[in-house]
Amino acid sequence: MPPTTSVALPASMPRTAHSLRAVSWARARVLAHAAPRASAARTVPLADAVGLALAEDLRTRRPLPAFDTAAMDGYAVAGAGPWRVRGTVRAGSAWGGVLRAGEGVEISTGGQVPSGSSAVLPLELAVCDGDRVSGPLLPPGRHIRRAGEDAPAGSSLAPAGTRIGPALLGLAASCGQDALVVRARPRVGILVTGDELDHTGQPGPGRVRDALGPLLPALVTALGGETRSVRHVPDRPAGLLAEAVHAMRDADIVVVTGSTSVGATDQLRRLLADAEARMVVDTVACRPGHPMLLAELPAGRWLVGLPGNPYAALVAAHTLLGPLTAGLCGRGLDPLPHAPVRGSLRPAPDFTRLVPVSWDGAEARIVGGHRSAFLQGAAVADALAAITPGWTDGSPAPLVLLAG
Repeated sequence: MPPTTSVALPASMPRTAHSLRAVSWARARVLAHAAPRASAARTVPLADAVGLALAEDLRTRRPLPAFDTAAMDGYAVAGAGPWRVRGTVRAGSAWGGVLRAGEGVEISTGGQVPSGSSAVLPLELAVCDGDRVSGPLLPPGRHIRRAGEDAPAGSSLAPAGTRIGPALLGLAASCGQDALVVRARPRVGILVTGDELDHTGQPGPGRVRDALGPLLPALVTALGGETRSVRHVPDRPAGLLAEAVHAMRDADIVVVTGSTSVGATDQLRRLLADAEARMVVDTVACRPGHPMLLAELPAGRWLVGLPGNPYAALVAAHTLLGPLTAGLCGRGLDPLPHAPVRGSLRPAPDFTRLVPVSWDGAEARIVGGHRSAFLQGAAVADALAAITPGWTDGSPAPLVLLAG
């Protein structure tokens, strides 16, 4: 069984702030990634595979290139010149003879180099005189891409878990593949809670505009998931959230925003206790986003609880939802690059602070506008820097790269 950080409390035992057991931010990522088993594999055409993850290694059945190939336009020649030109080879065709010393064929880039060739004489170095061509004597193998030079037959070109992008699609096609064995994107249902939210236009007095309804589907896509639905759930009357979670039966992951704390209108932890959910992460020692959580629901579904404040929710999604999605897709946990981080910031004792940063040469510079409810910094940033208590201005920090 994957590791857990707490256990479900009986329904009769309410949670309080003192019952929450925060794990470190780095540990939370690891726990979220390790919690699920990878989804079942299936085969899809290349055109449908982009953004998915390989369920098995991509291997080449034939060597790459499959035959000796000209790397330049010119003449495939044997031995020393001058050479008698015996024919022409264009890309997509072959010349069936064998070259002997003093012989050559005109050849195009990508053409199959005839047996017996020692080098390809580039066109710009060749001097033609009737059916004869002369030029410098080149080292053996010059301007020839040998069969199997890029990859011998049976080579693993990309490991299982690799996320499929344009280059991998092209690589698969060059290997003769028409389809790939992949793991499907996790299906995600999003529940945005709160009585105070307006969903269009300028918010009214005492109300705020919902930022997470528009933000989360795009983020789910960037993290490798597929949003199935977005619903808005009022805080009152009690019980609406439980009904909404139960109704999302076709979702592999249910994301709930707000309701993760222990206030009077926060229902999520009570819901999880009543459902006898298995808590995997129950609050994280980071700011913002401290009251985030991850739980396994009955029937193998997952619930990710995000704070209601937009920037805190963004941090929590990158902390738990991203690694959980990667685990379900069979991908590895994304490694975090480190870079020197500069800027004015006071580290938080016993907490990791997640702040937006932008590249400044080889360094990252802290961007302002990153209070818990404010997305300005994240909107213009390149990454989130994880600032630990011992950080000082200019020291390295791990970075969570943000999708553009």
